[in-house]
Amino acid sequence: MLDLSVLVLTDRDPAAFVADVRHAEDTGVRTVWTYDHLTWGGLKDHPWHAAVPMLAAAAVATSRVRLGTQVATPNYRHPVAFAKEIMTLDHLSGGRLEIGVGAGAEGPDAAVLGDPPRSPRERAERFEEWLGLLDHLLTHEISTVRGQLYSAVEARQTPGCLQRPRVPLTVAATGPRALRLAARHGQAWISYGPYRREEDPEAWYAGLDQQGRALTEALGAAGRAPAALRRIAQVPLDMTWPFDSADRYADFAGRLRDLGFDEVSLHWSRADDRRGMPSGALGFVAATHLLS
Repeated sequence: MLDLSVLVLTDRDPAAFVADVRHAEDTGVRTVWTYDHLTWGGLKDHPWHAAVPMLAAAAVATSRVRLGTQVATPNYRHPVAFAKEIMTLDHLSGGRLEIGVGAGAEGPDAAVLGDPPRSPRERAERFEEWLGLLDHLLTHEISTVRGQLYSAVEARQTPGCLQRPRVPLTVAATGPRALRLAARHGQAWISYGPYRREEDPEAWYAGLDQQGRALTEALGAAGRAPAALRRIAQVPLDMTWPFDSADRYADFAGRLRDLGFDEVSLHWSRADDRRGMPSGALGFVAATHLLS
């Protein structure tokens, strides 16, 4: 069975955000994710709240659903401070935290601290060092590590994560280098498919299939089994064709299962009902995943 997760944006009032998370929990979804941005280009001129405090509010208002970022990046986060926030969120949630991480793209979050633009290669190199240090911090009580871009000097993680050996990391990856990092550090892998999405659904499925095969190769090179990582397909906010009908969504979910995915992540219904999962689709989506 394909697990269902949803992504709730932080552009709403915190009380409304928490209400949506509780509704999703009542629906039976596995995980509620939220974007970890300071500003999101899709809603640049809208209100936007920070992910960590919003997840903290959701953590104390829920009891079963897992919660996580999708995805945190080096664009403005330092591993030392972020590791402390992750540890604290894990305790607040009673061990229900998932942390999605990625290299970060150019955009408002990349420029907000005054950093110069980086090439894809530079972002990939930065992500490798950032992720390595974050992993180390989350698995050691005291860390002193000096890197080219990030360092930690007697950084303390006490009492450590509630989940052991640490909070699970979900690595966003599409290219070979990031897939190798997912194979090395991840407990899950997430992808939105080909970078350049086509209207043809077959092109989207084919892109996911190609990435999944590349991940399997990377896992083999890292000495890990193909099933070592949960595989999550992220449906982009503007991709609405899976919700055309109950039959089409059931076929969509079946195709993802056949491609080896364990979970699909959908954008939670929004007030304008123009992007993401339409409110009228929740019934047949839940039924497809055999949720209450």
